[in-house]
Order: sequence, then C-alpha cells, then structure tokens
Amino acid sequence: MLIVKRANYLTSAPSIKEAIEEGITEVAFLGRSNVGKSSFINSITNYKNLAKSSSTPGKTKMINFFEVVFKKDDNDFICRFVDLPGFGYAKVSKKEKLNWEKNLTKFLKERNSIRLFIHLRDARHINLESDKNLSEYLNSIKREDQKILEIFTKVDKLKQKEKSLLLNKFPNALLISNLKKFHIEKAREVIFNSLFMM
Repeated sequence: MLIVKRANYLTSAPSIKEAIEEGITEVAFLGRSNVGKSSFINSITNYKNLAKSSSTPGKTKMINFFEVVFKKDDNDFICRFVDLPGFGYAKVSKKEKLNWEKNLTKFLKERNSIRLFIHLRDARHINLESDKNLSEYLNSIKREDQKILEIFTKVDKLKQKEKSLLLNKFPNALLISNLKKFHIEKAREVIFNSLFMM
C-alpha cells in the first residue's frame, strides 16, 4: 500500500537563483491560475493546508518547495514537490508577467532535479492556447530522464459524454476531481511510479 508518510513546506523562491539546492528528485506542478494546483497538492499528500489555495487567481507568485515522503512496503521514498506560479488569470503588470515567464522558463530548462512535469488542465476548457503552448514547450525541453503527466481537473463538472470526448482526445491523460476525491489515489500511484519505479 502506498501512503504519504509526511509532507511539509520548505521555502519559497522568487527565481531560480534563490531556489533550494538541487539533489533530491523533484516534481514540477504547472497550470493556469485557478486550475486547482494547490488543491491537488493537498489532495495527493492528504495534508489539507499544505499548499495555500486562494480565491484570488494568480496569487502564487513564487516557486514553492515542499518535501514529501512516500511510504511503500515499509520503505521511505523522499522527493520534493515544486508548486510553480500559475499563468492566465493573474492580475499583474505586463512587466511582472514577462519576468515570471523568464524565471519559469529558465527554472524548467535548467533544473536538473526535476524528473516529472505535471501539467494540470481544466477539464472544461481543453482547447486553450496557453495550455497547448505549455505542452509543446515541455515536450521541447524534456530530457530522457524526465516524464510529462497531463492531469485534467474538475471532471466532476463534466457529463459522461464530455469525459469520453476528453479521453478520446487525450488518451494518456488522467482525469481527477479534488472536490470529489476522484482518481486521487490513482494519481498518487502514477506520480510515485514515475519517480521511483523507472
């Protein structure tokens, strides 16, 4: 049985220069503001207030680091979750937005510890240009030792026919609901296997 034994907040960094030193396997969480990134991290870890979610989209402006310890078959597996600033809705100046993008691009490309990119997408809006651009960018920089996992959130808002259409278009994607805890255990397993069962 797979569980999260422990999860705790480490620190926040405004750019790659201030980021925690590399060395531990990392998971990078990306997605539009308001996609449910913080809620997903809390659901996966079973820690209700680990990642702070906000009713104000785009509040996360820093690179947030969490230490997560998985336990499986009496063995501990340590990794870091990296919660990255959301994009899209954030009410910020153009200059600040460009600065974020520059920092994020540099971080994603140069951070050797990242083994898994998790691209969270809103199941109700599957054709957004920003998500398409992010997907293409991640695939363009992905190394041999890295994986990309696309996860569609808020699937509780979809009808069954819409879910089927979504899976037809994205057959390798995982559909979850933080609210209903749908497929959270499955997502936890996929993340763990991607990191430690390679």
